[in-house]
Amino acid sequence: MKIGVATKDWLAVSGHAGKATCWLLYDLAQYRPGEPLPPPTRVELTKEQLFHYFDDKGPHPLDGIEIAVAGSAGDGFIRHLRKRGAEVLLTGETDPATALTRIASGETLPDQRFDITTSLCKLRDLFSRH
Repeated sequence: MKIGVATKDWLAVSGHAGKATCWLLYDLAQYRPGEPLPPPTRVELTKEQLFHYFDDKGPHPLDGIEIAVAGSAGDGFIRHLRKRGAEVLLTGETDPATALTRIASGETLPDQRFDITTSLCKLRDLFSRH
């Protein structure tokens, strides 16, 4: 299973997935609970690749992930990822490794915290072409 984690500064789970430029990609195909997580691949998106602006034409650096983890996301981001075959999990967990360990162990993630940008994105998505 491949999981992408939206981050801010590569250290903490990002609160706004649609504008997150820093992503940690984990390949958990060989991972077993209790083992150390495999090292992630870092992917830095350009402005044109941010799902807030991306037009869904052509390949994307996050193609192939099955799950995207973020602190918050608008409906447009969720639709973009569904088109690409990925589920979006939103959480209040700020540590990427802790979030991944919980997912891999079948544990639930803590609920997401309130993020005003999510409300603004939902309003924007009402008038979006997506």
